[in-house]
Amino acid sequence: MNEFIFYFKMGLFHVLDIKAYDHILFLIVLAIIYQFKQWKKVLWLITLFTIGHSITLALSAYGILNVRADLVEFLIPLTIFITGLMNVLTAKKASVGKENQNLFFALFFGLIHGLGFSNYFKIMIGKTSDKLVPLLEFALGVEAAQVIIVMLILLVGSLVQSIFGVNRRDWILVGSSIVIGFAFQMMMNRVFW
Repeated sequence: MNEFIFYFKMGLFHVLDIKAYDHILFLIVLAIIYQFKQWKKVLWLITLFTIGHSITLALSAYGILNVRADLVEFLIPLTIFITGLMNVLTAKKASVGKENQNLFFALFFGLIHGLGFSNYFKIMIGKTSDKLVPLLEFALGVEAAQVIIVMLILLVGSLVQSIFGVNRRDWILVGSSIVIGFAFQMMMNRVFW
């Protein structure tokens, strides 16, 4: 049970760590286009993200996949930037017709984000033969943290739109634009060429 708690907390704080805010930024641009009543769709999105994240962690932990860290560190904010930009370009339509696109973003970009943590995860589990159980425990922690964050995003969006009268398109445009600004700065700080 102690091992489960250890890996679960590692996954939980991997996402909730304010120093690793790139994960939170991605969740913001992924969830901001949805309304609170669409929470089930958002949960599917983050579950696909966790699956992608876990696949690359597993491939790395078993020594099947090894990608340059500087490339991955640049690609992570690029995924955030692209998702935010897609939100801005399609804000008028909000989430209508974007479900399949967002499912792709969640899974594919989850693969990239998982690579960002793969070296640390390999060190964390060491040479233990059973890598699958710690990986699943870690993934559960990641998923729990993501549920907390997206529910907060959906709640804040609902409050901003209903209490302050901000229309949905403006909420998406402003929120996504702010995240794009952060992602752009992160990309410039992580240029690898």
